[in-house]
Amino acid sequence: MAVMGVQLVVSLITASLMHRMAPHFSFARWLLCNGSLFRYKHPTDEELRALAGKPKPKGKKERRANGLSEEKPLSVPRDINLQLETSPITAIDALVLRYFSEYQWFVDFAVYACGVYVFTEGYYCLVDPAKEANIGVLWCLLTIVFSVKVFLTVMRLYFHSEEGGERSVCLAFAFLFLLLAMLVLVVREDILEFGLEPGLASVTQNLEPLLKKHGWDWWIPLTKLVFRLVLVAVCSLLGGCLTFPGLRLAQTHLDALQLAADRPLLQLILHTSFLAPVLILCLWIKPIARDFLLQAPVGKAAPVQLLTDSAFDTVRLWVVLVLCLLRLAVTRPHLQAYLCLAQRWVEQMRKEAGRISALEIQRRITRIYCYVSVVSLQYLAPIVLTLHLTLLLKTLGGHSWALGASHPAPSPVLPAALAGNPGEDEVRAAAAQITGALGGLLTPAFARGLFAFLTWWTAVCQLLTSLFGLYFHQRLASS
Repeated sequence: MAVMGVQLVVSLITASLMHRMAPHFSFARWLLCNGSLFRYKHPTDEELRALAGKPKPKGKKERRANGLSEEKPLSVPRDINLQLETSPITAIDALVLRYFSEYQWFVDFAVYACGVYVFTEGYYCLVDPAKEANIGVLWCLLTIVFSVKVFLTVMRLYFHSEEGGERSVCLAFAFLFLLLAMLVLVVREDILEFGLEPGLASVTQNLEPLLKKHGWDWWIPLTKLVFRLVLVAVCSLLGGCLTFPGLRLAQTHLDALQLAADRPLLQLILHTSFLAPVLILCLWIKPIARDFLLQAPVGKAAPVQLLTDSAFDTVRLWVVLVLCLLRLAVTRPHLQAYLCLAQRWVEQMRKEAGRISALEIQRRITRIYCYVSVVSLQYLAPIVLTLHLTLLLKTLGGHSWALGASHPAPSPVLPAALAGNPGEDEVRAAAAQITGALGGLLTPAFARGLFAFLTWWTAVCQLLTSLFGLYFHQRLASS
């Protein structure tokens, strides 16, 4: 494999550009702090006193039993006529947000990773792909790793919660997705056409000569079992990580629909974005996608297939890509719907009887704003994960962005390096065997099945958690 050359230079320039441009321009900061989103400011003690009709204290203090004197905490009636002031979110205001630096770095890295990937795709239109390693794949893999890290960072907040209810929800959904993954993996390929079975067959076929050469042929029957167990564990982890992003999406979706009550076009886009995982699910269900949608009946004869297999794979990639961009386009309506929770909480407070402390009002309103970067990560991280899984599916799976293109010829079953040369040095021979083994694992058929399944599974997790969120916020939370 040749030295990376131009791609390596472009990657180094991109990394330097990302570091130097962050203080001046950031897509993540522009998305959140360009002035289109507004937050609700908490009322001051003076404003609450004026609304409650209380005079400003003139040095009158309450003496406690320990001899220390403090001002009596301010409390106001819950049905107070409180109107919150709004203010656009600016970059200076965002500096105090929790996990804002992690949000900015992650989103910017994902954007630059997409830029490097687009460059490599254009570069390979001019250069033979077999001559250089695709460094855009490395950027996509890193983005996926950082997406999972973001999920775990946010989920750690729920595990450290004092109540413990969020921890129980995450564990319950992780166990539920564990069972669901085991059921999905036993479904036949003529129903869910991921290509996992052909991919595993190609891996075992490539590794069989090497394992038999060292007397490890007993590992061959266990390869598929070990792979499925690891894949089930990964599915359970993804399900637990995507639980609260899905529940949050359901809440912001309902609130965004209320804010867009007088904008039917935006409501249509919001509904389409919310139901995007349903379409992704159907794309890999063969009786729906291929047998029903892609076959046109011609009289009494056999139905005619409208698209070839390679063309359908290309269309499937483009559909997932467009749906990810559609969800990205409605990011601000969802974030604004979350920020409006402060006003909704105040309206709910007015319907209750009794009194409430001024500190509690200020704390509840401020908390909503301080966690907007966490909510942004919960909304954007699933989009980034799905997008880069799709990009890896295209590149490592041997697909094409053009409808007329076909799959490339499969890689050789056994690399020549595995054959061995008696005259070679032992170290070089061992290195050649390791390289050949890795090449046997990362076959296009295996990558095609793995990343197709992970893309589909991510959509499953988002769909189930968001639907449960709809049921919870419309039925359980209101009862």
